[in-house]
Amino acid sequence: MRLLSRALRAAQGCWAAALLHPSRRAAPDRGSAAGTCLLLLRCGLTARPGLQELLAGPALRRLLEARGAGGVGPELAARVQRLRDKEQELRETRELARQDESEDLQKLAEKEIAACEEEIAELKQQIVLLLIPSEETDESDLVMEVTAGVGGQEAMLFTSEIFDMYQRYAAYKKWKFEILEYFPSEIGGLRHAVASIAGLEAYKYMKFEGGVHRVQRVPKTEKQGRIHTSTTTVAILPQPTQMKLQINPKDLRIETKRATGAGGQHVNTTDSAVRIVHIPTGIVSECQQERSQIRNKEKAMQMLSAKLYNAKLEEETRKRNSVRKIQIGTKGRSEKIRTYNFPQDRITDHRISRSVHHIECFMLGEEKLDEMIQTLRENADYESLMEIISENEKKNLS
Repeated sequence: MRLLSRALRAAQGCWAAALLHPSRRAAPDRGSAAGTCLLLLRCGLTARPGLQELLAGPALRRLLEARGAGGVGPELAARVQRLRDKEQELRETRELARQDESEDLQKLAEKEIAACEEEIAELKQQIVLLLIPSEETDESDLVMEVTAGVGGQEAMLFTSEIFDMYQRYAAYKKWKFEILEYFPSEIGGLRHAVASIAGLEAYKYMKFEGGVHRVQRVPKTEKQGRIHTSTTTVAILPQPTQMKLQINPKDLRIETKRATGAGGQHVNTTDSAVRIVHIPTGIVSECQQERSQIRNKEKAMQMLSAKLYNAKLEEETRKRNSVRKIQIGTKGRSEKIRTYNFPQDRITDHRISRSVHHIECFMLGEEKLDEMIQTLRENADYESLMEIISENEKKNLS
């Protein structure tokens, strides 16, 4: 069962008073609620019992009151109305069960009560999630870059494994995966690669995978059995639509050259490789993956658009100067996010201090990786909810 569902089930019984019976609300203890929320923000996402208390306490009720006073969207209003109906149905069913003690009716009432309680818990979860704003880029496709870091040939071998893991994950999620650039190493590893991933909520899931992935194991090239530490850098760039990013053709310098490296007869014989420079920013993108110069230009433009869009989003984030401190991380290239310890058969995500075992299953890019990403998403939702409630509490105190 999902972590957020468990927290919301723990808060059951407090929502009806907040949404249905304004006259029964207790006078808010503003200081303690705000203090609890700010304490949770300082402690991070490990404060699980505190979060359950927060959901059951007055702070969330005051947030719903504030949202109700300012008007809510149709989807949130529909969920709240459905919750009211189910709460009423639950009360009536319990009252009926108390009045009639026949065995058949009691069994029927138990089933209806269980069904009502399950739907009520789900509605509460949906209401909370609707309070959390989605990012502009969540519905975007993406461009993924993987680059071997420290560790020489072993880092390149691990980079190849990471790239293959995400390719399998894309297939698991039924996303489209297209290789834009691929530069292998001499012994079967991977120096650098770029791929586009397109599909339902692709960026919403993959955005948590950006950062430095560290591997600890005995390399195939190690003859004395020593454990080495190597790294791979993963960059996840949202792919903009034409509506979100306009590029002036006059700002581009397009160069063609002959492709280099292994690849067949077209290498070093035709000017199929394309290099595009965005003059105002100096951002460069190039592609020689395809035999056709036209296709290489299309792919180079796709990579350039993603880089420019990411730079634009980063600049907007800096301008907002948000005080929010996300434990999930900045998703930046320099941040160590996960360690793959092969001798101990353990994967540790440092942003949420969570470890799982069975590396081989994890590297298949299926259920175990998906479960880790889901956990990261849930923790991001926790943090967003706490920030929203905290901001609302500050307004109440001012």
